[in-house]
Amino acid sequence: MAYRSFRHFLETLEQAGELTRITVPVDTELLITEWADREMKSPGGGKALLFEQPVVDGKVARTPVAINTMGSRKRIAMALGRDSIDEIAQEIQLILKAKPPTDLREGFALLKQGIHLLHARPKSVRDAPCQEVVREFHERPTPNAERRTSNDFSLCDMPILKCWPKDGGRFITLPNVHTRDPETGARNVGCYRMQVFDERTTAMHWQVHKVGARHGKVYYERNERMPVAVTLGGDPALSFAATAPLPDGLDEILFAGFLRRKSIDLVKCKTVDLEVPADVDFVLEGYVQPGEMRPEGPFGDHTGYYTAVEDYPVFHLTAITHRKDAVYPTTIVGVPPMEDFYMGDASVRIFLPVFKMNFPELVDMTLPAEGVFHNLVFVSIRKQYPYQAFKVMHGLWGMGQMMFSKYIVVVDDDCDVHNTSEVLFRLCANTDPERDTSVIKNPSDSLDHAPTQQNIGSHMGFDATRKLPGENYQRQWPELLKMTDDAKKLVDALQKKTG
Repeated sequence: MAYRSFRHFLETLEQAGELTRITVPVDTELLITEWADREMKSPGGGKALLFEQPVVDGKVARTPVAINTMGSRKRIAMALGRDSIDEIAQEIQLILKAKPPTDLREGFALLKQGIHLLHARPKSVRDAPCQEVVREFHERPTPNAERRTSNDFSLCDMPILKCWPKDGGRFITLPNVHTRDPETGARNVGCYRMQVFDERTTAMHWQVHKVGARHGKVYYERNERMPVAVTLGGDPALSFAATAPLPDGLDEILFAGFLRRKSIDLVKCKTVDLEVPADVDFVLEGYVQPGEMRPEGPFGDHTGYYTAVEDYPVFHLTAITHRKDAVYPTTIVGVPPMEDFYMGDASVRIFLPVFKMNFPELVDMTLPAEGVFHNLVFVSIRKQYPYQAFKVMHGLWGMGQMMFSKYIVVVDDDCDVHNTSEVLFRLCANTDPERDTSVIKNPSDSLDHAPTQQNIGSHMGFDATRKLPGENYQRQWPELLKMTDDAKKLVDALQKKTG
């Protein structure tokens, strides 16, 4: 289903018993984080939380705060309008099976074509709920030159969280950042955290590997201001699409339309030449000035550690537009499990058919919470020939954001990759470290503090599969202990009799 608004999604969660309202005032500095962290680490991810009276600088904000809205398998499926994420994977599989692709590039092209066929391109509209209230900012010669009135609304009035004690300030953590390639016109929507510097400037944390940074490089070379629009809220399919590891050329707005089974209405921004989804809660319009950098951080990140202070581009606000009944969506990251684990897990499950298309032997894949996305990948395969596990791990390191995977463990098809204990058992039992490991040099996650040099590191693969002749194993491979199905059924019946 397509949600009319972010509030519509929250109402749906509440009707399903998946949302808890917090009616008492709660400070946006640390306290909402502590409350949400406890909820996220409760069994199954807990409930979504709606803080009706968030407190900013001692005052109750005009806008409520919603957090952990996609922090469980049930809620992430609800966010995408399905009973199960597997339904989306099956839809993608049908698209790919319509015409068997000959390579990965053709497969992505077919996927893109299938999305075009299933849902029309986004359409433009003139009036939009996200522009019910408009506040434009004007150039100022010096900081704080404008005198604010009671009707003014700026970043300082929004219930933006300071998440962790040593964070460098308040951070927008669930923004959809809209940019456009000035040469091709290609649109990109990414999720990059934004540290608030003052009422009208923030950092723009797009890392060197991100498409937003690539668009920015073109503007920098031209010495032109880069128009940027940041949206918050709206149909949660938009936020999921912005975080999904889509291949280059697959439009996030189009993908969101595919997920919600309805095309996205777009409206032109008031002060920049960009279009944004019409149903979002907030739009922050502005620009990034070529060459202007400012220290950003520290920030308590998904790695479970604070990322260091570094220079990043500065985003200047030219306007804020919003719904009259806007809700501020946010999330927190830190020591797993967190809400982002369920979003990342959904991405892997949705795009598993694409991986299987390129690796026919692949059975299943998961990114365990302990690996905080890129650090650990478990893959099961149907092994047919020697060194097939190494073929798979090296292939994965060449696929988009999989290049950041620090450790890849490959197991046989009878191992449940979602059972970390079972995978670790196979890893310990089936490997000889010298024979069954591969170490490579590859780009690394900018947020990974372990490599000696930022953005460059080593990755290791483990072949934890049964060894075949030709893999430098001269003995007979032992048989795994396994009970017969008849014995299992008899014991099941006996236990049922005894209660």
